[in-house]
Amino acid sequence: MGELYALDFDGVVCDSCGESSLSALKASKIRWPALFNQVDSALEEWIIDQMHVLRPVVETGYENLLLVRLLLELQIPSIQKSSVVAGLTIDGILENWSKLKPVIMEEWNENRDSLVELFGKVRDEWLENDLSGWIGANRFYPGITDALRFASSKVYIVTTKQSRFADALLRELAGVTIPSERIYGLGTGPKVEVLKQLQNKPENQGLTLHFVEDRLATLKNVIKEPELDQWNLYLVKWGYNTQKERDEAESIPRIKMLELSDFII
Repeated sequence: MGELYALDFDGVVCDSCGESSLSALKASKIRWPALFNQVDSALEEWIIDQMHVLRPVVETGYENLLLVRLLLELQIPSIQKSSVVAGLTIDGILENWSKLKPVIMEEWNENRDSLVELFGKVRDEWLENDLSGWIGANRFYPGITDALRFASSKVYIVTTKQSRFADALLRELAGVTIPSERIYGLGTGPKVEVLKQLQNKPENQGLTLHFVEDRLATLKNVIKEPELDQWNLYLVKWGYNTQKERDEAESIPRIKMLELSDFII
């Protein structure tokens, strides 16, 4: 009957870490201007470098701002406002981000929706004022563009990225147009709920279902839902995950590990 692929975007289709890190730094300077007065270019470069290491912990874009500020507090003790900073390392952030995030959100008195709005606004302004620069800070993984362009399967994008950014990158960087009704971005609900919607659509009945992700935690959430048992699940080896996560995934029978060279839709 055919195949349906639900693809995560960041870490599966597109390596957006350069753009998201730079956007987060721009947004952080707006959100916390006093904290960034003493930040020189060398410290900014260090922050961006560490953001690439920490990218696997980011589920939704606004978290990049929290990481930028946390990294700044690690480097400048005099501005520390968070109780978690003492003795904290980069590995410690990788291991414990889900526990650290609510603590710093409360201690910094931050609001998720406000951070989401600011992050989106900064990206919109960069995209509008410097389209080539914004596009150039992203890259599609090798071979993905052709895989999308010549796909014989039905393709959906299921992402926590705001849909307009995924759409702009697909069109401008890959030369690929995916209908807007097939791009499920931030605000369309948890991915498990999106997958339920997709499998229940009348036009998708009888299709073999595939969900491709780079976040192990997301795949584990799918496995918890008996209603989603018919989905074939894949963790990509090229995305934003750690060796520890890949090792764990190898031990879960439901999850198949995917090499970039094998990714043909």
